[in-house]
Amino acid sequence: MSASYAPPAPRSLSLCDGRLAALSWGEPGAPTWLALHGWLDNAASFSRLAPRLVERLGIRVVALDFAGHGLSAHREGGYALWDYVHDLLDVADALELARPTLLAHSMGAGVAGLAAAALPERVERLVLIDGLGAVTTEAEEAPVQLRKGLLAVRRARTRAASASGTRAPSYPDSEAAVAARVAGGATPIDAETARPLMRRNLEDVSGGRVRLRTDARLLRPSPVRLCPEQLDAMLRALECPVLLVEGTTGILGDRPRARRVRGEVAHLTRRVLPGGHHLHLEPAAAGEVARAIADWSVLEGAHEPLHDRRHEREGGS
Repeated sequence: MSASYAPPAPRSLSLCDGRLAALSWGEPGAPTWLALHGWLDNAASFSRLAPRLVERLGIRVVALDFAGHGLSAHREGGYALWDYVHDLLDVADALELARPTLLAHSMGAGVAGLAAAALPERVERLVLIDGLGAVTTEAEEAPVQLRKGLLAVRRARTRAASASGTRAPSYPDSEAAVAARVAGGATPIDAETARPLMRRNLEDVSGGRVRLRTDARLLRPSPVRLCPEQLDAMLRALECPVLLVEGTTGILGDRPRARRVRGEVAHLTRRVLPGGHHLHLEPAAAGEVARAIADWSVLEGAHEPLHDRRHEREGGS
């Protein structure tokens, strides 16, 4: 499939009493993978990868919008990384998925890792895209991090009281919003890669303008983070097979922290492919990402339940 591949339209899902939204590719009866997007992204992050995996593996991919992102509801309180684990578990329960494979990008990879470390009985395998572990804070820096988080909330309350508000910014049209994402994203991204994300993340407002749906509170500093030692323990606790697909110009590479966290994972297969942090969404790279994942999946039998195959090898009927 070429870079000009036109994916089929996904199905829209409303789950958990309308609290969480998702996109679905593939047939409902097929083995289902849950897809978890990155920070400030949404389910459309998988719009170029998921249909390719469906075609190659005969699976179903359900990509959810985390709380505060895309079409999902905003969450009361904050957005700690581990709170998103409840989002994926809620969706898994709603879809009656006892132990799905998790396909996860960036922040979603961090969420997937926490879920698999704490609840290994709920996760079959991890397929991670340019993300492993999470942003950490040294224990000695915890008071400074807490200060940042507390002051951000206090400033937001002051702005709200003065009627300046905390709503997300608005733009003249969708292309202006795309240009703003390209210019101000946390990681480099081009307009063609960003468009699917922005289309799902915009709502119409007065005067013909559009506004981001994303909860503006996602931009606040986290008051508490895991320290490196805690993250290392989480990674060492991973029991399931892990595929890590990195972009040559992504956020991991041979950076010291990336080398260290990779070394903590016992069952890790690593593939490095041309592309950036969003290589699974880049038109020129998505096909290669799908091929790498499909090849590993066939080798691992990852489109079949691992516990069922173990049962067969042990002589079960």
